[in-house]
Amino acid sequence: MSTLPFKPWSTAIAVATTLFIWLVIPLPEGLTPNAWLMLAIFVGTIVAIIGKAMPIGAISVIAISIVAASGVTGDTPGEAISVALSSYANPLIWLIAIAIMISRGLIKTGLGARIGYYFISIFGKRTLGIGYGLAFSELSIAPVTPSNTARGGGIIHPIMRSIAHSFDSHPEDNTSGKIGKYLALVNYHSNPITSAMFITATAPNPLTVQLISSATGAEIQLSWLTWAVAMLLPGLVAILAMPYILYLLYPPEIKETPNATQLARDKLAELGKLSRNEGIMLFVFLVLLLLWADIPAIFLGDAVTLNTTTSAFIGLSLLLLTGVLTWEDVLKEKNAWDTLLWFGALIMMASQLNETGLISWFSANMQSWITMMGIGWAGASALLVLTFLYTHYFFASTTAHITAMMAAFLTVGLSLGAPPMPFVLIMAATSSIMMTLTHYATGTSPVIFGSGYLTLGEWWKAGFIMSVVNLLIWVVVGGLWWKLLGHY
Repeated sequence: MSTLPFKPWSTAIAVATTLFIWLVIPLPEGLTPNAWLMLAIFVGTIVAIIGKAMPIGAISVIAISIVAASGVTGDTPGEAISVALSSYANPLIWLIAIAIMISRGLIKTGLGARIGYYFISIFGKRTLGIGYGLAFSELSIAPVTPSNTARGGGIIHPIMRSIAHSFDSHPEDNTSGKIGKYLALVNYHSNPITSAMFITATAPNPLTVQLISSATGAEIQLSWLTWAVAMLLPGLVAILAMPYILYLLYPPEIKETPNATQLARDKLAELGKLSRNEGIMLFVFLVLLLLWADIPAIFLGDAVTLNTTTSAFIGLSLLLLTGVLTWEDVLKEKNAWDTLLWFGALIMMASQLNETGLISWFSANMQSWITMMGIGWAGASALLVLTFLYTHYFFASTTAHITAMMAAFLTVGLSLGAPPMPFVLIMAATSSIMMTLTHYATGTSPVIFGSGYLTLGEWWKAGFIMSVVNLLIWVVVGGLWWKLLGHY
């Protein structure tokens, strides 16, 4: 008997949710039928994603089909399908897809592993030092690895396990406490911090940029450089604090690790001298950082300024022209093509919710409710941020969470008088900080949790503590830094 291509119960719940909203709940005053139907399709899509009824790309294809066929986005069939596909012209969607393709070069050439072992060779004499080595390795490759799962789970995690095994720390024989538990925690909790620091460090960040632009009427459009500078100081403080806090929270039995330095040096010796392809990959990496940071314009003027997505295309072109990546490599990078597809669908639906007036209607009602509480903009902002952060316990996808809640929460906070730039930046950071919470919070978590070094209780305890620590760092350090930068 063949297996169904979808999960029956998850699919049934998603369909039932869509039909219940559309056909059973009365149309609220102030909304058009099209706005209500768009909401029903949107919520049904999010429910399907949360329940993993099908792969997210397949769900997105179906959502596009339903949106176009329903006519909710246009007066004619041609207009409806044009609007349903309109988001695929958005440069931010292509930025993240192209950057994922580029990051394949870090894995293929071995440059990612070399960078990781290099940091371990420097900091690896003590267990705490290994923790910092893993964290700095994550940070060094984050700007060009939009798949936080590939970064934390595909590049750093094998290095972490190799080190743990070298000290005979294995989950199977109950020796996780020697060193493996601590290193697994650092391996994971580096991921949310680095994801918050660059637009190109995790796939949902461009979606956040798009939603911020919509919520502010295009008054705030975060560039790669603006985001990176704003998140720099709080991110560095968080990355410096995290290994030490986890060291205190779950102290490893092994404190001195001179063998780790030698292991890293042995691994580097196995890799040999920097290969041609690694050198080219490193060159392209540095070129992209210079272009994204708009460094050429500082010396040569605005005439040489390139769009961030254009720069990404140039980087990929260089890798193809030099043979570091082949077209087959690009075609096989399923995550990039999958991301391109589902990002376009979700941005389209989020945009249509705004176009039909649903977001403004919902935000006005939420604003009225919060206003009646009499807590002012500061209290309202805190309530919105905390609610947004801790409702991630109910989500297994940061993308689904951001798509479902970010736009409305941004609109409400700004309407209640929150300083625009600090509020959108703390919401942007929170969309990554929330990854700390659970063993299903993002794609990296099941990879590292699945290695068996931590119990469920240990994972959740560390996740909650680090969510509080990271949020405090971004509010306090970030707030002072953004004041210094003139953002308010």
